[in-house]
Amino acid sequence: MSCFSIFCKKRRATRQESSHRNEDLPGCTNIKRYTYNEIVRSTENFNPSNKIGQGGFGSVYKGRLKDGTIVAVKVLSSESRQGVKEFLNELMAISDISHDNLVKLYGYCVEGDQRILVYNYLENNSLSQTLLGSGHSNIQFNWTTRVKICLGIARGLAYLHHGVSPHIVHRDIKASNILLDTDLTPKISDFGLAKLLPPNATHVSTRVAGTLGYLAPEYAIRGQVTRKSDVYSFGVLLLEIVSGRSNTNTRLSYEDQILLEKFPEITNGVLLLQTWMYYEQGGLEKSIDSSLGDDLDVAEACRFLKVGLLCTQDVTRHRPDMSKVVGMLTGEMDVNSENISKPAIINDFWDLKVRSMKKGNNIASSSTFLSSMAQSSLLSQETTQASMTFTAISDRE
Repeated sequence: MSCFSIFCKKRRATRQESSHRNEDLPGCTNIKRYTYNEIVRSTENFNPSNKIGQGGFGSVYKGRLKDGTIVAVKVLSSESRQGVKEFLNELMAISDISHDNLVKLYGYCVEGDQRILVYNYLENNSLSQTLLGSGHSNIQFNWTTRVKICLGIARGLAYLHHGVSPHIVHRDIKASNILLDTDLTPKISDFGLAKLLPPNATHVSTRVAGTLGYLAPEYAIRGQVTRKSDVYSFGVLLLEIVSGRSNTNTRLSYEDQILLEKFPEITNGVLLLQTWMYYEQGGLEKSIDSSLGDDLDVAEACRFLKVGLLCTQDVTRHRPDMSKVVGMLTGEMDVNSENISKPAIINDFWDLKVRSMKKGNNIASSSTFLSSMAQSSLLSQETTQASMTFTAISDRE
């Protein structure tokens, strides 16, 4: 019996019973159970100076174990039912797997209402804080480093999708969930939304969760999770790494800023749709980060951008699986022979939105870009609606 099923049974005990006993998870033999007192000592009683992260799940603290090991202590909120669910998901997803490009789970603490996960500590924070952050990072993300990061993420995701059984769909691949160690090796983190894909299943129906700008539209609208949902998210992330820009409306040209002033609701998907525009016009190199130095390989960077566009195509089945993505990134598989179609949009609302945006407006720099902007707006608005619509759909754990 897995540690997950055993833990689920134990959860059926009343809150009063669980608050007075320590719970062990028989079957989780490869990870350690820490006592709450050990966690308190390691974090200096959760000293605010040791706090290194905060999310809807709870907080993350830097800690030092008795043997001197530096760890990241993820404390899930005891007041949130979602927090307990995320705790179970993380244990279920990664307690028995190991890969160079996945965070390593050292152990857990289940004591009363406390739900705590202990991970290896990664010194260089996340991609969102460093490469895509406010510019305070001292890390030099040259092209060689970015190639290493892109390949590492792709290999970690390919392992989740194809190297374990049942397959794991992460559901929240994004820059803030990619952590970097001392050598800038990327580690996929935060498996709180992960889903196990049953054998022979094409998808799992679930409530929509994730991050705007990375959500595959077919998942946002229908609530159907597949491995291709992760592929879409990876494609967006790949474009971000090559361009050094977030998939939002930041760092746009003057003309684009004017457009956004006219349509302020557009906040997500701008980078993806601009990259598509450059591809259509034969100027894909315009998407490459201009701060890259002498080691930049323009042809390789353009290949990576094409892979990103392949991963975000409208037709789900046309997106490559992650094993093929790794092959294309390494150059072992040809990208130029692939037919790249437009990025995914929410087609059901496309014509209506375009008519609404074009009516009485003549400020767009080009019809192609205006259409792209409309698509971006649709993705943002309708994904939010879908998140509300699908909250009633039960998860099939």
